[in-house]
Amino acid sequence: MRTRSRWVLTAGLAASAMAVTACSSGDGDGGGSGEPSGLTGTITISGSSTVQPISALVAELFNETNPDVAISVDGPGTGDGFALFCAGQTDVSDASRPIEQEEADACASSGVEYVELEVAFDGITVMTNPANAVECLTSGDLYALFGPESEGFASWADANALAGEVGGGGGFADQPLQITAPGQESGTYDAFIELSGIADLGVERGLSEQDAEALRKDYQASPNDNVIIQAIEGLPSALGFVGYAYAEEAGEGVREVAVDAGSGCVAPGEATIADASYPLSRSLYIYVNTATVAESPALAAFVDTYLSDVGLSEAVAEVGYVPLPADRIETTRSAWEGVAA
Repeated sequence: MRTRSRWVLTAGLAASAMAVTACSSGDGDGGGSGEPSGLTGTITISGSSTVQPISALVAELFNETNPDVAISVDGPGTGDGFALFCAGQTDVSDASRPIEQEEADACASSGVEYVELEVAFDGITVMTNPANAVECLTSGDLYALFGPESEGFASWADANALAGEVGGGGGFADQPLQITAPGQESGTYDAFIELSGIADLGVERGLSEQDAEALRKDYQASPNDNVIIQAIEGLPSALGFVGYAYAEEAGEGVREVAVDAGSGCVAPGEATIADASYPLSRSLYIYVNTATVAESPALAAFVDTYLSDVGLSEAVAEVGYVPLPADRIETTRSAWEGVAA
């Protein structure tokens, strides 16, 4: 989410969007000449706070030539977004993880049919304050600091013994351990547990699956990524995690921590996220209500713009995430063509 540069580049992206919406599946007049397209209606988007900046920028660009389409974009979290989507209350659900079976069942019970569209790559970024000397954490370290057995650890040093038991590096200093991170409503929370290996380690150590698939309950949870960043910036030994774009936007206010999942320390970056060598890499998605697409030329045109080069390449990169490679983009577009045809 590179807001400092966003406003410089948005004008150029908007010009590109004019050409894209001219070819959209709306009424055929997408505004290639800069004139309003004639499309009207409302589009409601909710879900992942990680995906929210992409959807918000695409909505802004779409409105350059479709000013009479009212678009709302909210980011309460992936889980909360799916609850709304599967109740038929939103048109698009932003998600930082794939839909879970329980959520899919809820959609089916409500008669909500959808298409899953992969739109970008992200790397969950573990952060600490620049005053902290920690630069790399192993999977065992992450378990010892964040995992279900770390509840009650008030100091980094408290995690040393557990880290040793689960193959971590340990050796942490005796300094306050103050964690601020996404809560259970967030897809980032679920993805972090899975990608970090916390769930697998918990099961190996005899925890129930339910207990293993959770973080310690005594950290400060927030659905707002900017609040998490502020907490890291304000406390010398703070610890937390957010999506890559938010960590990058914080710049020197945070220290991005490399992760060692067994192949050495790998820092998050565009290249390491794109090739998945960074262990906490993941895909980002939008889910679109297919029945609403059939009834709403505005929604169909909006998704056309989202899946154009303007959306999947330029807008994704502009807000700080990693664009999909060509083959994954083709897969996404093929899935959408099956709906929009």
